[in-house]
Amino acid sequence: MKYIRIEEFGADGVVFDLGEMYRQLQSIPDQRAARGKRYTLASVLLIMILAKLSGEDHPYGIAEWAQARRRSLVAVLGLERSTVPAHNSYRRVSATGVLSEALQKGVGQYLYQSYGGQSSTLIVLDGKRLRGTIPEGSSQGVHLLAAYLPEEGIVLMQVEVGTKENEITAAPRLLSALDLRGRVVCGDAMFTQRELSVQILAQGGDYIWFVKENQPQLLADVAQFFVPPRKAPGWHAAPLPQTTAGTTEKIRGRLEQRTLTVMEDKTEFLNWPGLQQVFKLARKVTDPKTGEIRVETVYGITSRGPERASAAQLLAWTRSYWGIENGLHYRRDKTLQEDATLMSDRNQAQVLAVINSFIVGLTQKLGLNNLASVRRSFNAKLDAALFTSS
Repeated sequence: MKYIRIEEFGADGVVFDLGEMYRQLQSIPDQRAARGKRYTLASVLLIMILAKLSGEDHPYGIAEWAQARRRSLVAVLGLERSTVPAHNSYRRVSATGVLSEALQKGVGQYLYQSYGGQSSTLIVLDGKRLRGTIPEGSSQGVHLLAAYLPEEGIVLMQVEVGTKENEITAAPRLLSALDLRGRVVCGDAMFTQRELSVQILAQGGDYIWFVKENQPQLLADVAQFFVPPRKAPGWHAAPLPQTTAGTTEKIRGRLEQRTLTVMEDKTEFLNWPGLQQVFKLARKVTDPKTGEIRVETVYGITSRGPERASAAQLLAWTRSYWGIENGLHYRRDKTLQEDATLMSDRNQAQVLAVINSFIVGLTQKLGLNNLASVRRSFNAKLDAALFTSS
């Protein structure tokens, strides 16, 4: 393949190198039988990724996009035939031609080698059900659990949650494949489990868990830290030491105030593996148009002590955790049309999710936040690059 570099992405002039992308895709094992293969696996995958980056989301659209650029793609990719794959080729390759785990490793390696990073501290656990895989009349479809770096927009790894398991039982399998040394794993209240906490600590990491009504006794015990001491005539107990951090920002026209208060559990009042601190996060949202005020308070625990997790740092990490919906899920569901893409094959659905997550991560690495705008720009830049290189 001819090495093409698409220039001038992002404020720092970051580039996208098609040749390096193709070389990385060549390292992914091809699961297809040798007989009947018309196109290399790397060629089919690269066309899918380029079409996705250019604004196409469904197999028919990908095929039409490639057909409109047939001569350029044949020349640049060095295809033996003068044709490009039909729409069914993309479906077959996604279903049986490549394992989602291998593709995930390949595109992740490309992002790492080309743009570095993947070293940020916070890892967020979050699950997502692919609505396009749910058969009519059913509520079950492909359910994925991802380990996500919110500061970089990158999915480190995802695993399928089996039909006879849930995210709690899938999480140990996901985390066991990751290097957690120096990392902090954050998850919703369902992941607030002793066994998972022990595993993370054993792998050299730390945890931040939210505590909710699914564990009423733990919730009551954590909340008790923040209840002012009772007073009586002639007797008064000094309040326990605590630190507080806060932020105020305007989000979609609403004023949002966040205040996090953290305290150490020096007496080991909470019998929880590795626990060092407890925190209370208060969130106040004010609508300036209506004057409506909404207040929410959540509690949490962490194995990081105050020297490595101040109130300000915990506030920043929890803020990043809540941002996964807009940072990853919304972009995959709405901009990349993941939920609107109907799929009956489980591996095909996972391959699509890997490609969509890769595109979200690549956008972040290119230094751009508006994915829809990036795709329009990429389409124009790619067409120019293909034209001059063919």
